Amino acid sequence: MRRSIFFIAMFMLMAGIAANGQTEKRIYTSSEKERMAQDTMPKVRKEKLSRAERKEAKAAYDSLNFEKSLKALNDLNFVLEADRIIFKRGESVYVSPTVNFISVTDDKATVQVSPVRSGGGPNGVGGVTVEGEPSNINLRTDKHGNVSFSMNVNGKGISAVVDISMAKGSSYVTATITPNLNSARLTLTGSIATPEESVVFKGRTF
Repeated sequence: MRRSIFFIAMFMLMAGIAANGQTEKRIYTSSEKERMAQDTMPKVRKEKLSRAERKEAKAAYDSLNFEKSLKALNDLNFVLEADRIIFKRGESVYVSPTVNFISVTDDKATVQVSPVRSGGGPNGVGGVTVEGEPSNINLRTDKHGNVSFSMNVNGKGISAVVDISMAKGSSYVTATITPNLNSARLTLTGSIATPEESVVFKGRTF
């Protein structure tokens, strides 16, 4: 019963609420990609970048973030900062990534969902915070390069399966939290960061 506390509390909080033609492609060095990730990459040419060049630059930036996010998942050293919560029946709410996240550091997982912007709740920041131990962890990459990460999280207040999906070339992710003891499923969308890069704030835990 205690393992379903997280989902019961969340329910209470939210109640009521051309093939043969020549092609040309710009290739970026690793140093250029790093500078782009920091949003400080100098212009390759003095003139204004064309629309196609801006598209290529964005693709390179996204690709770099994808690789960094994939490494963080593989290292079990990541924070998924969520900007939106989708509830079981499809209702959704935009939230602050600072207080809505899933984090894993080796054998410790934290799930914090705080949809109430005014604060309060069991964790003091508008929602619920629970901790557990991750197990049965799997990381898969399909033939198209899309990534799926899954784990069980068990601890005081939580017993759930967490599934994270990330499309190739993008660091934007979707995470679904499916409880083992009830059907109060939650979906979070956001991006992956390392604990060193993340600026999340953790509330009180059960």
